[in-house]
Amino acid sequence: GAMRSRAEVDATLQTAKLNPAELLPAAHCLSFGPQAGIGTGDCCLLQLEPGLCAELEAGRSLVIRGEKDEQAVLCSKDKTYDMKIADTSNMLLFIPGCKTPEELNADQASCDIIHSQIAGFSSNYWELRRCRPKLKKLRKLLMEDPYEGPDSRKDQTLTFSKYTTEDLLSLIQASEEEILHQLQVIDACKIEGYWRILEFDYEMKLLNHVTQLIDSESWPLSKVPLRTCLEELGSLEPREMIEHILLSYGRKYIDDAGEVYFEMHEDKICRAIAQMLLQNAVKFNLSEFQEVWQQSVPEGMTARLDQLKGLALVDKTSRPETIFLLKVEDLPEDNQERFNSLFSIREKWTEVDITPYIQDLCAEKQTVGALLTKYARSSTQNGVKVYNSRRPIS
Repeated sequence: GAMRSRAEVDATLQTAKLNPAELLPAAHCLSFGPQAGIGTGDCCLLQLEPGLCAELEAGRSLVIRGEKDEQAVLCSKDKTYDMKIADTSNMLLFIPGCKTPEELNADQASCDIIHSQIAGFSSNYWELRRCRPKLKKLRKLLMEDPYEGPDSRKDQTLTFSKYTTEDLLSLIQASEEEILHQLQVIDACKIEGYWRILEFDYEMKLLNHVTQLIDSESWPLSKVPLRTCLEELGSLEPREMIEHILLSYGRKYIDDAGEVYFEMHEDKICRAIAQMLLQNAVKFNLSEFQEVWQQSVPEGMTARLDQLKGLALVDKTSRPETIFLLKVEDLPEDNQERFNSLFSIREKWTEVDITPYIQDLCAEKQTVGALLTKYARSSTQNGVKVYNSRRPIS
C-alpha cells in the first residue's frame, strides 16, 4: 500500500480513541515485504534461557541432536534440553532493524514516521526444557561388540561396530560433557581410538589377576602400586588393560615420592563379584548366596547387601528368601515405561526397594517421593507403606 502520512496516522489514532500525547511521537508503519509470505518456513524462533543466550553470545555453539525416529534435543557443552513447539495466539512478526521504544526515546532526532517492512511471521516458537540426557543408548551401542581382550578372534575380523567420540556425539542425545562423563561411569575405555566396554568375563579375569596379586603381595587395599602391577601382570594382559581395570575399580593417587598408587573400591569389587555369581542362576537362596559371596571376595573385604543397589533384588516374601539379578541399566529410560516394567516384575514395592531403580529418573531437584506420587499408588500392608501401579498392568 501507499506510505501513510502523519495526518492519516493521527486520523487513525482518533478513530481508535487514543490520545497521541500518551504515545511516543514515532509511529511504525508496517507493510509486508515482497518475500514475507514465502519465507515463513525459513525462520524458526527459539526461546533461550539467559544462560544459553550467554553461551551463544560468547561464540559457543548449540547443537540439535537426534536420529530420524527420535524427538530432537538441543545440547550446549554440558546440558541437554527437550525441544517442544509452543503455539502463540498472537502472530509474531520479524522486522529487521526494528527499534524498541527505549531505543527510540534515546534517539530524540528519530523521525516521526518509520516505515518498516515485515520480512516474515510465525505463530509458534521452540521452547526448551532442561531434560535428562538420553544416555541408555550409549551403553547399548558399545555393548553391540564388547571387548573380549587382545586374543579375541572377533576383534581381528574388521566387522565389529566401532565408535569414536565424534560418532557418539552424532548418535547420542546428550551434551559432550554428559557423554564423556557417562563413558567414565560405564567404565568404557578407548582402544585404538574407539570407545569400547569390556566384556564382563574378560573384565572379571583382569580384576581377578589384580586381586590375586594384591593378595600374594599382602598389599593394603588402599595402596596398590601401579608400577609393580604392570611389571607383574604385563606378560598376562596388555598393560593398558591392567591400568584400565585399576582405574575402574580404584581411585588413582600419587604419593610424596611421585609413585602412582590405587586405593581399591571395596563396594565396587564386591558388587562385580556378586554379579558374576548371580549371572549363573535365575534365583538364589539368599543365605547360601551371601555365604558363597563372602568367600569369593578378596581377603579383607566385607560383602554387604547394600552394595547391590540397582543390581540385585531380594525377595523377602519367598520361603526361604531369595535374591536375583535385576540391573537398573537394563530397564527402559522413559519414566512411564520404567514404572510399567517394574510393576510387571513385582506388583507392590516398598520405597527402599524401588528407589535404586528410579533414582536415575529424578530430574533436577526432584525427589523419589515426587516420582512415586506421580506414577504409583500407595497403600499400607502390615504397617508398611507399599507402592503399586496406577494403571492395570497388561
